[in-house]
Amino acid sequence: MGKIFNITADCKPNQHYMVNLDSRLAQIKEYIDRGEYFTINRARQYGKTTTLRALREYLKAQYYVISMDFQMRMSSAKFRSENTFAKAFAKAFVHIIQSLPIEAPDNMKKAVERLGTFAQEQGEELELVELFQYLSDICREADKPLVLMIDETDSAVNNQVFLDFLSQLRGYYIDREYSPTFQSVILAGVYDIKNLKRKFRPDEDHKMNSPWNIAVEFKVEMSFSPEEIAGMLKEYENEHATGMDISKIAGLIYDYTSGYPFLVSRFCKLMDEEIAGSENFPEKKSAWTYAGFLAAERILTGEKNTLFESMVNKLYDLPELKEIVYSTLFAGRESSYNALNHAIDMAHMLGFVKNDKGIAVISNRIFEVVFYNFFLSSSESRNADIYQAAVRDRNQFICAGHLNMELVLRRFVIHFNELYGGRMDKFKEEDGRRYFLLYLMPIINGTGNYYVESRTRNMERTDVIVDYQGEQMVIELKIWRGNAYHERGEKQLINYLEYYHLKKGYMLSFNFNKNKKTGVKRMILGDRKLIEAVV
Repeated sequence: MGKIFNITADCKPNQHYMVNLDSRLAQIKEYIDRGEYFTINRARQYGKTTTLRALREYLKAQYYVISMDFQMRMSSAKFRSENTFAKAFAKAFVHIIQSLPIEAPDNMKKAVERLGTFAQEQGEELELVELFQYLSDICREADKPLVLMIDETDSAVNNQVFLDFLSQLRGYYIDREYSPTFQSVILAGVYDIKNLKRKFRPDEDHKMNSPWNIAVEFKVEMSFSPEEIAGMLKEYENEHATGMDISKIAGLIYDYTSGYPFLVSRFCKLMDEEIAGSENFPEKKSAWTYAGFLAAERILTGEKNTLFESMVNKLYDLPELKEIVYSTLFAGRESSYNALNHAIDMAHMLGFVKNDKGIAVISNRIFEVVFYNFFLSSSESRNADIYQAAVRDRNQFICAGHLNMELVLRRFVIHFNELYGGRMDKFKEEDGRRYFLLYLMPIINGTGNYYVESRTRNMERTDVIVDYQGEQMVIELKIWRGNAYHERGEKQLINYLEYYHLKKGYMLSFNFNKNKKTGVKRMILGDRKLIEAVV
């Protein structure tokens, strides 16, 4: 059986198409060679486990690598006391090191056996202090340095025992000149230990001093670059000969995902397994095209997967996070990226936002659409009058497979003025964007795609890009700020049309002046046609 694109658990080189990890493994090894302790905390399904397993193989010639998964080897019951944790950890440690395909020195074997024997003793208490004495003995007798890697440390949330375990690691790290210990310790999970500490002992005040303050900042980039995506696609192309433009498809995937590993793999899996062989794309060569990519994007942004479910649950759980996402999307408010701001730090840690030149922005186009759909598909939104008007209107906008965006704007202006024209004084500026997207969604749903161009989104202007059956349209949504500002907006839109190689553009202005003139008009600016609508 040939290789496949994988989106569950870790990726295996002999079974799955993978990005080449050698460059980042070499960078991580530099940390280990220096004896650093650090945390790999990235959002869910970001390739942490795959990276750790590849790292284990990469290091084995030079180090003894003890790779442990707290979720698999340490059930919640093992954290109920210091003794149960220490014994469970000792048993897992001994089992792993005895399973390594190496011939260890006799003294090291004896040190491992002593730990295993004590861990099995019935009625004997094993405290963390004793556990680390045994571990230190093993490190002393080993002929190669030991590296400890623990995945899924999120399983340790709300456990004082784990906090004490970190304190022991810290103590031996500080004293390692005299007491042998691990060469390097790597903890992996979504939550950084600095954030975990806030959850210990909920009945007490939050403790701001972390025992993991010995850890260095982990700066290795784990998102996939366009070149890395192209390398994976090249391996696929060598086997399937689709004739795809590898550079173009890799660039598209990166543009929409910003290299988020799960999203990259999901795009590829959809194009390979669901788009190829479908009615509109009967062969693989037709699936690996721009049209096939857009079809995959429609499926991806509309599906219910574990990543999107987790993201939405966090919005329900964390009101501050929900407010940041909403205000960024609909109000165009720019939040300065400040890692000391708990809400911003949390949004970054969960992968919702990234630092773009000092501004916190949504991490990628796919997340933007998922978040837009989440806010716009609530029962309140779907019951909105403007949404229901679009449901009634939607059949009139499609002619011979083409979306008549001018007619969409004309009908929107009519409905908006009828529904909201008499209460514009209570109208919030971000409401206009939300109402237009609410009107647009049922019209293109299932056939078209949309996203908001983040480079132009601010409190006064937003560009919505619509792809419908391979035809692209740019609609600028803006707040009316007078004729001079309006004319600048027209010029900006013309420049944007040039960027997209389009001859026609659309502008929707929300005018709060009492003496405004609403309606839709056509304009010719140079060799471009502009359809302007004012509400």
